Amino acid sequence: MIAITKKEKVVLNQINYLQMEYTNGISDNMLKMDLDLTEHQYKEVLEDLERKNLISRIDGKIKALENIKKISVVDTRKEVRTAELDQMELEALKIIRSLTGDDQLVSRYILEGNLLYGNLKVSNFRMYHILISLENKEIIKKIHKKDGEYYKVTAAI
Repeated sequence: MIAITKKEKVVLNQINYLQMEYTNGISDNMLKMDLDLTEHQYKEVLEDLERKNLISRIDGKIKALENIKKISVVDTRKEVRTAELDQMELEALKIIRSLTGDDQLVSRYILEGNLLYGNLKVSNFRMYHILISLENKEIIKKIHKKDGEYYKVTAAI
C-alpha cells in the first residue's frame, strides 16, 4: 500500500488525465499551469510522487508509472509518515520471522544488519524507530543473554 496526500492525488490524477493525450510525457510547464499550487508545493509534490515510484521525470517530461499497489489517500504528510511506518513495520516483521529460529529469537546485530542493508534499506533512525514501535506494541521484546542481545517475537501476527 502506498499512502499519498490529497494534493499528491490531485496531481497524480491530472498527470494520468493529460497522459492520455500526451503519450510521450507531459511538460513541466503544462502541468504547472493546470494545477493551482505554489511553486514550492508543486516541486514538493512531484518529488514525493517520484520517491514513491508513481511518476518519472526524464528530460523535463513527466509520466505516470504503472502501479499495482493499492493507493491510500490521507489528509496530511504526518498521516502519510504514519502509514508508511505501519507498512515498514509489517515488512520488518516479515524479515524478523524469516530470521528467527524455533526459539523465536534473533540476534540484535543480525536483525539490525538485515533491516539496514537488506530489502528495506532503512536509515539508522528509521530502523530504531521501527524496532521501538514494535516493542511498544509488544510484538517483539528485547532480551539480554550472556552471549549478547536478542529480540524475541512475542505476538503471533
